[in-house]
Amino acid sequence: MKQLELTPRLALLASWVSEGARLADIGTDHAYLPVWLMLAGRLRAAIASDLRAGPLDRARATGKTWGVADRIDFRLGPGLDTVAPEEADTVVIAGMGGETIAAILAAAPWTADGKHRLLLQPMTRAWELRTFLADNGYAITREALVRDRGTLYPVMEAGAGKMTLSLGQLHGGAGLTRDPLGDRYLIEQIVRLEMAVAGLNRGTGEKSRARADETRDVITALLAMREEWRHAQCR
Repeated sequence: MKQLELTPRLALLASWVSEGARLADIGTDHAYLPVWLMLAGRLRAAIASDLRAGPLDRARATGKTWGVADRIDFRLGPGLDTVAPEEADTVVIAGMGGETIAAILAAAPWTADGKHRLLLQPMTRAWELRTFLADNGYAITREALVRDRGTLYPVMEAGAGKMTLSLGQLHGGAGLTRDPLGDRYLIEQIVRLEMAVAGLNRGTGEKSRARADETRDVITALLAMREEWRHAQCR
């Protein structure tokens, strides 16, 4: 019998969804995650929401193909505007930039009320998302890396709380010291920032020099984190 297969990113997110959850999947696109979870009998209820009509049409088509369209509520609208706080206990926002995820959460402050579990997967600018969470009453309770089509992505579980992250943790992960992919992730961040410094060094303005100095500070922090990772792995 044919089965719906998830990408590694979505499979990790699915593994973190609790049994009997009431799920809101924001930016659902094809709705593979809520459809898979509904087929697995893991959800009490599901909302699949997207900003654009095209992706939402694809989401409905996926639900119909797998026979669960009548068990998922498909909604059109921006961010969490389509969801009332009492309708979900688990919110997934995945497959978009960290700054976009942060903006969606900022527009829905009820997500920091202690009653909601957030599963977040930024494709880029993860440090902006970590910074937002630390500054706005959220705490990252779990973070892991997943390799999908050759690229490493962080996946975060967060909720209401307080946390203080070091400069290295903001850019290199809040809890990846023991993650087997942590070293590769840190190396990628360091290389990316070294390239940014090289570009800034070509500038002549004071702002470019200041940004280059700030970026070098981040690189130093990430190098220290890499040593912590190696120590944790007994390498």
